Amino acid sequence: MNTLTGTRILVRLALRLDRVRLTVWIIGLAVMPMGTAANYLKLYPTQADLDAVTGVLANPSLVALSGPLFAKSIGALTTWKIGATEFILVALMSLLTVVRHTRTEEETGRLELIGATVVGRRAPLTAALIVAALANLAIAVLAALGLMATGLPVAGSVAFGLATALVGLLFAAVAATTAQLTRSGRAASGIASAVLAGAYLLRAVGDTGPTWLTWLSPLGWALHLRPYADERWPVTALSAGFSVLFAAVGYVLVARRDVGAGLLPERLGPAQAAPSLGSPLALAWRLHRGLLLGWLVALLLTGAVMGGAAAGIADLKSPNQQLTDILTRMGGSAGLTDAFLAAIFGIIGMTASAYTIHATLRLRQEETAGHAEVLLATPVGRLRWAASHLVFALLGTALLLAAAGVTGGLAYGAQVHDIGGQFGRVLGAALVQLPATWVLAGLGVALIGLAPRVSTAAWAGLIVSALLFELGALFGLSQWIVDLSPFAHVPKLPGSAFTAAPVVWLVAVAVALGAAGLAGLRRRDIPQT
Repeated sequence: MNTLTGTRILVRLALRLDRVRLTVWIIGLAVMPMGTAANYLKLYPTQADLDAVTGVLANPSLVALSGPLFAKSIGALTTWKIGATEFILVALMSLLTVVRHTRTEEETGRLELIGATVVGRRAPLTAALIVAALANLAIAVLAALGLMATGLPVAGSVAFGLATALVGLLFAAVAATTAQLTRSGRAASGIASAVLAGAYLLRAVGDTGPTWLTWLSPLGWALHLRPYADERWPVTALSAGFSVLFAAVGYVLVARRDVGAGLLPERLGPAQAAPSLGSPLALAWRLHRGLLLGWLVALLLTGAVMGGAAAGIADLKSPNQQLTDILTRMGGSAGLTDAFLAAIFGIIGMTASAYTIHATLRLRQEETAGHAEVLLATPVGRLRWAASHLVFALLGTALLLAAAGVTGGLAYGAQVHDIGGQFGRVLGAALVQLPATWVLAGLGVALIGLAPRVSTAAWAGLIVSALLFELGALFGLSQWIVDLSPFAHVPKLPGSAFTAAPVVWLVAVAVALGAAGLAGLRRRDIPQT
């Protein structure tokens, strides 16, 4: 039998299963660049306005955040503002799609049932890559057409769309490889996401320091295609070449392992469990520790890099009040340095929320895998079981934000020679994000308890919250719409006065959502598929 037999049917099945999910991704990622460009055309109607704002964006702190600005044009400014966000989101969409239709399907046993029919060994992986490629192609075409519709040059619009698609294809191929390494879909997604985080940090450091580091990052390749700034088309060969390489590795590895197994060796535990594993909390620690430790390392590095970069914002002298207003809206405080720090830790808070949701949804994964049913057959109650996982979702996020705040405060304080004065301010800017992340944890618990079949919609909650907070003001959305994001209510520290009321309200919302979810979990059937 041909190893690709059944690919077309699996593609149709995947498209049907993901018809809503992918539609939301495609529309959102296609509209963002067009909306950003349209609003910049309103903000900077003349070249003089544009020159005033773009002349100061070479500041190292801003370059570390969003990349270099290669030209003084609306198109280049749009790429600077939205490019990194667009590339990260399309990478996440792609890697999650591939892992979902390969390793996750295998982990749940569905792929083994499919494999018992007339389906080739490489067909599921091929189908997943085709679906990811189709989604990326749709985003590229729609984004390019949308940018052209705003009046931007055709070549730059095509370059932006192509850069977006190539990033997505590359991380789809990376996921094709990581899906062969472990038995867990979560681990496969985690490894691919770690590659993405590393690519962002390499790009940030390379664009402000040793430039060769930028050329080790797929995000750096995408930005240095230079849409709207004398496009460098040969750069696309890097992304295309490595996409082919990682996909080829995935095809080789999928044929060299057993169904349901991963290539990385699994350490066998002792024949008898240690006394320390005699509680649900201890079991939850073993399940969460790998993910938590990986995120901890990532947030430690991110805090250090961005805290160090913040010192350079003090050198920014803007002759254009509009730029000052934009930076102030990003951070919400009076000084540019404080605005930059507040914006950075707002982004770090949203990033840490991805861990929060991942850890919260472990409850649902344990249920669908059949592990929860076995555990609940013992004297362990449902609420105690749920609490053992939520401890790591809630307190684990607090640890991550504290780690970013500590390294960020030390790095920034060292740069300005005032560790004692700045450490507490920066740490506070990190920890104040915590209530907003807990709201998303509450949303996840509510979905698990009340609507378990759509519990993964918690990820949509994070994406919508992030986009509303980051782009709502730029798009001119009504304030009540922006306020739907929990991050819009976080006190903008450092620089602004701390007010307890929004923090209390965020915690109250998180508690209400969590309580509703736990009440539903106590009453519904387990497992519910």
